[in-house]
Amino acid sequence: MASDLITTDLVALDADFGDSIESVITNLATLVHDTGRASSVDELAAPAIARETKAGTGVPGGVAIPHCRSAAVTEPTLAFARLSRGVDFSGPDGDAQLVFLIAAPEGGGKAHLKILSKLARALVKKDFLEALRNAETKDEIVKVVLDVVNAEKPKKKAVPAESAAAGATVPASTSSSASTDEAKGSKKTRIVAVTACPTGIAHTYMAADALTQTAEERDDVELTVETQGSSNNTAVSANVIENADAVIFAADVGVRDRERFAGKPVIESGVKRAINEPGVMIDEAIAASKNPNAHKVSGTAGAASSNAQEEGEGLGWGKRIQQAIMTGVSYMVPFVAAGGLLLALGFLLGGYDVANGWQAITTDYSLTNLPGHDVVVDGATMTFKHSGLGLYLGAVLFAIGQAAMGFIVAALSGYIAFALAGRPGIAPGFAGGAIAVTLGAGFIGGLVTGLIAGFVAMWIGKWKVPRWVGSLMPVVIIPLLATMITGLLMYLLLGAPLAAIMNGLQNWLASMSGSSAVLLGIILGLMMCSDLGGPVNKAAYLFATAGLSTGDEASMKIMAAVMASGMVAPIALSIATFVRKNLFTPAEQENGKSAWLLGLSFVSEGAIPFAAADPLRVIPSMMLGGAVTGALSMALGVMSRAPHGGIFVIFAIEPAWAYFVAILAGVAVAAIAVIAMKQFWPNKTAEEAAAKAETAKAAA
Repeated sequence: MASDLITTDLVALDADFGDSIESVITNLATLVHDTGRASSVDELAAPAIARETKAGTGVPGGVAIPHCRSAAVTEPTLAFARLSRGVDFSGPDGDAQLVFLIAAPEGGGKAHLKILSKLARALVKKDFLEALRNAETKDEIVKVVLDVVNAEKPKKKAVPAESAAAGATVPASTSSSASTDEAKGSKKTRIVAVTACPTGIAHTYMAADALTQTAEERDDVELTVETQGSSNNTAVSANVIENADAVIFAADVGVRDRERFAGKPVIESGVKRAINEPGVMIDEAIAASKNPNAHKVSGTAGAASSNAQEEGEGLGWGKRIQQAIMTGVSYMVPFVAAGGLLLALGFLLGGYDVANGWQAITTDYSLTNLPGHDVVVDGATMTFKHSGLGLYLGAVLFAIGQAAMGFIVAALSGYIAFALAGRPGIAPGFAGGAIAVTLGAGFIGGLVTGLIAGFVAMWIGKWKVPRWVGSLMPVVIIPLLATMITGLLMYLLLGAPLAAIMNGLQNWLASMSGSSAVLLGIILGLMMCSDLGGPVNKAAYLFATAGLSTGDEASMKIMAAVMASGMVAPIALSIATFVRKNLFTPAEQENGKSAWLLGLSFVSEGAIPFAAADPLRVIPSMMLGGAVTGALSMALGVMSRAPHGGIFVIFAIEPAWAYFVAILAGVAVAAIAVIAMKQFWPNKTAEEAAAKAETAKAAA
């Protein structure tokens, strides 16, 4: 119920929550946890902090609205803090002093999201913010917030039928007086706007309301808004789009069904710009509608190709390429995880020699005709360690895993292209990845073909074509031409050199021994612990998983070093919070209670709250521990046939004792290092928080 959304236990007035985003979010998450609405401070704080790294949630008025969905949240909740000292959430007005943490359950229904969107929309109202600033008690805060979220939606004045059908936001003044204005010869510019943010909870609706309220105050524009958020999202009708003079895309994610707006002049930016500068964006859209050379929507869904967007997002080509590669890796990981773990299960049931005959076993045998120890493989009889149902099921699981692993290069390439050019880039990207595998260019070829396919598709999408051709561009013309160009470049020019590079890399890995292997282990360990789930960490993981598909020992050693190193930070920090809890804030102590389990599962992100709150002490310490683990893993010849799972896939790791030794050594080094850093270079924020906790405990 909306009345349960916020209580006095979820409010902190004039509180000192530290001087960093991480400490503020963690303290708010602690409020939620302490009221029994979240099972873990860490699991709630981590995604909200990660959201801030993508785009700050500061909004006009000295307000911030960090938000996330989390499986740790048991019911929709708002936590509020009026800070005694502001913290920079990248808002336009400097430091934020009013901070809401919007915590939504993962997979929850839409009812609570409607409540949360009401709050987000209220944040653009000055009287609401004044009430929050002037409230003297927590009860007043709760009442002000609940009055907003429980308010009945005002009845709309009559709007054009087409707009009502679309569920659009149309200023009443513009809809009721349109005919009068046109009779006077003052035609209004008709603009359609789309707003969207990654979580679809807050910024989506704030941007929509900021644009709408600004349009209502003007006589020269008629605005229709489509919110692509988490609740109450009805697409603008085709009729409204057809009659629009210009389009505004205020989105931090790809606009869904972008091709609906093909041929319309467009202004693009991140969602925060629409909140901070709605009037400027409307002016730009009006100017674009009158400029025959203005950038137009190409129908390339999700593409980020316009100059306007580059200026709004502040992204250079290097950053965009990095984001595209990270997108490709993100979409590739499920293939790797599913395929790799199935391979490991196949080994568990059928024995490691199942890899030598899985094709023959799956095709020549069945549940009613189980194999014995001796199986004919390619005309020769092979003797397997296992037999019967175990060998057969192991071969079947191995076959399924091989099928999934066979997609990893194509998925990497396809989704890199998708990140650059949207849906029209998927087909040429996947085709390019398949060609890279055929030519032996491996994951390096997949990276190259993904970028080529994406940029070619983006370039073709900018072509100025007749309107009747425009509808064919995203589904026929762009995929056809981009696939052909990518394929020709690979076969005629790039395939052989890339294959030579890949073969050279594999030969180098296979020849590693002694000091060279240890050096590689150190480098991989440093990478895995440098940003704990960020681009550098993912680059090391990509390097390991892409090589794992070859099945050679060198690649399995790299996989073991990467997975072991990635487990170090969460476990070490968890141990450190138990050993010297007074060196950590209460929120960090709470995070430490679950971080060890995340570490054992190979979830490096479990260390992010610690690193984000105190990067100068935590990250170097974790990198030191990761380097030790990586070096020992390589030196002891540890091999992993599984790409994920941590300690829970120990059956796929050999020798197991060496794997444990490498992890324990790295954890010990990292824990000692971080304790020493915090001991001899004290963290004032942690000391203040610990002192307050002790005072509160004594008072209780």
